[in-house]
Amino acid sequence: MSNHATVAAGSATTTPGHPKHSDRLPLPALLALATAVFVTSLTETLPAGVLPGMSADLGVGEAAAGQSVTVYALGTALTAVPLAARTADWRRKRLLLASVAGFAAANTVTAVSSSYALTMGARFLAGVAAGVAWALLAGYARRLAPPHLQGRAVAVAMTGIPLALSLGVPAGTFLGAAVGWRAAFTAMTVIAAGLLAWIALAVPDLPGEGRGGRAPVLRTLKVPGVLPVLAVTFALVLAHTVLYTYVAAYLGHLGLGGSTGLVLLVFGVASLAGIWITGRYIDRRLRALTLAGTLLVAVGAAALAVPAGSTALVLVAAGLWGLGWGGAPTLLQTAVADAGGDAADTAQTMLVSLWNAAMAAGGLAGGLLLGALGAGALPWSVLLLLVPVVAVVAGARAHGFSAHRTSS
Repeated sequence: MSNHATVAAGSATTTPGHPKHSDRLPLPALLALATAVFVTSLTETLPAGVLPGMSADLGVGEAAAGQSVTVYALGTALTAVPLAARTADWRRKRLLLASVAGFAAANTVTAVSSSYALTMGARFLAGVAAGVAWALLAGYARRLAPPHLQGRAVAVAMTGIPLALSLGVPAGTFLGAAVGWRAAFTAMTVIAAGLLAWIALAVPDLPGEGRGGRAPVLRTLKVPGVLPVLAVTFALVLAHTVLYTYVAAYLGHLGLGGSTGLVLLVFGVASLAGIWITGRYIDRRLRALTLAGTLLVAVGAAALAVPAGSTALVLVAAGLWGLGWGGAPTLLQTAVADAGGDAADTAQTMLVSLWNAAMAAGGLAGGLLLGALGAGALPWSVLLLLVPVVAVVAGARAHGFSAHRTSS
């Protein structure tokens, strides 16, 4: 899960083998975790910025190349829940190192592969590594911090997501345009290799959290409010991914293919603003922020649908889209945790899987739309998918998206 997937379950309590805490955050360790989040998010979203070159080099159409996002998301969606259960008793540092090594291997293969099938296999492996990472990173950050700073510790670790959107994807896009898309994936391998050393030196080891103790999936789905949040997650992520994966193709359709990097930069910077606003007001305005974010994404998509070919209009649309999207992971994670109650860990793990299932579906649906109806259909599909999102959020005011919440 990208920008999208700050939704990892983790214990907030002290466990045997927990490191001794001071009153300060262990910043070197937390920044290493933030870099792991950055690698996870950027590996997921990088194809959106280099899709034309990637498709040309692999000898396939852009819709087929866009499936590199689909198979990545499938890797996460299919493995996040079972891997979280099977590795619950692994030591955390060992598991984190294994995940980052998986990214290094997958990005290396992607950078050198001339085979479409091999590239897709590497992307699936990267998705599996992401499933492992999202299942442990938030919990790891919490357990490294003293109890009164655990929320802040998670916030520090999760800065990797907006940094990947605001800096990583535009930088990868510019690098891909200047040197070639393979250089962007090679750079990801170099970052992952350096991160392995950083983790080994700076991140304390912690024991696993033990198997069992989680609420069953079917019982969790029956908790009031959980299902509406999961439904909103699927539709909102699907809408976003349909357009984001093929944004380079859509900009080419508008005659603005050379502006892809700039558009993604504006989107990413606006996402940072969206995250800041969400963090400031989420405890009092979760429902209002979710509705506002959805409507901003819709307005951005509507502006993109106007066939004006104006760079200024496209940049404004990207800014509105990013502003609305930026807080979505935090809002949905908070909503499902609030709704889940005692079953919050299971609900959040389900959200990880569903988020990535929606990304996989978005990559596939966007590719089909691109092939059947052309790039012009992409923003209109976003508007169509956001209608049920608004309806469900508006209707789930008692459970799922409460007008007010109590900060935990």
